[in-house]
Amino acid sequence: MVLSILIIGAALLAWELRSILVLAFGACLLAVLWRAAVTSLREHANIPEGFGLAITVTSVFALVAGMMFLFGSEVASQAEAIAAALPAAIDQLRATARSFGAGGIVDQQLDRLTGAFAEGGSIGGMLMTIGNGLTDFIVVVVASIFLAARPDLYRTGLIKLVPSARRDEAGATLDDMQTALSLWFKGRLVAMIGVGLLTGIGLWLIGVPSFFALGVLAGLLEIIPFFGPILAAVPGILLALLAGPTNALFATALYLAIQQAEGNLITPIIQQHAVELPPALLLFSLLVFAYLFGVLGVLLAAPLTVVFYILVKKLYVREALDTHTPIPGEDK
Repeated sequence: MVLSILIIGAALLAWELRSILVLAFGACLLAVLWRAAVTSLREHANIPEGFGLAITVTSVFALVAGMMFLFGSEVASQAEAIAAALPAAIDQLRATARSFGAGGIVDQQLDRLTGAFAEGGSIGGMLMTIGNGLTDFIVVVVASIFLAARPDLYRTGLIKLVPSARRDEAGATLDDMQTALSLWFKGRLVAMIGVGLLTGIGLWLIGVPSFFALGVLAGLLEIIPFFGPILAAVPGILLALLAGPTNALFATALYLAIQQAEGNLITPIIQQHAVELPPALLLFSLLVFAYLFGVLGVLLAAPLTVVFYILVKKLYVREALDTHTPIPGEDK
């Protein structure tokens, strides 16, 4: 009876702290990436772990700062241009829809969308959201450095929570999750860079303004399965519509072609060296984690799915059902 009460209490506490737990997972994910870089430095350059972590973190911060210095003002100015041009693009979309006899439906959907933004889009609310997001990001980064600096300390602590007879299995499961998450991120990073470059170059060739910022947006949103490419395509197509329906058609065709190339060319090549998740599983996982954790759940849906995928395959299918099944990353 007491044990049941404790389990229920722990479950309720975890639910109340779910946003913090997601941040903790984000820190663990980033720590895995730090550790992958440190391990590579140790194996190829014989650099001690502590020094390797310092080099890795400093190099990443320097790279981000350099990118912001070189391209930050360009991205910011193009983002402002996009924001300024979107109202005219939406008006053009309404006019084009009316010319094809679909004005009523388009007007209704756009009014509903702009109304939703008006309800929750006050300046104060936006500033608070940005401030909270920045605070969460800083916490995740700092915590990830602490985790990467002494991974054995936290790994041993987690394993000690497991009964002694299953600790070897728990350690092996943690190792498998680390390997799979590292491979997943490498695959996503390649896809993000490829999609961003193809989008930016394609929009530039078509003559769409703010192509650089739109390419960056497409690359960043590639982290979100299924819906990310759709969100990235909307502003690009709307801006192309300002130059006429023909340019909008070209932009739509470009986004579709890039997604076909990503799905049929880039991703299959990546998956030979990364983690492949069943698309239906990933789609429903995205919906579940979005419902449970909001925006953070959307951003972390794929790596969270990787973790649960490993747990189910290793602890349930292999151990409980005694059925062989391949573990993602096990033979990498």
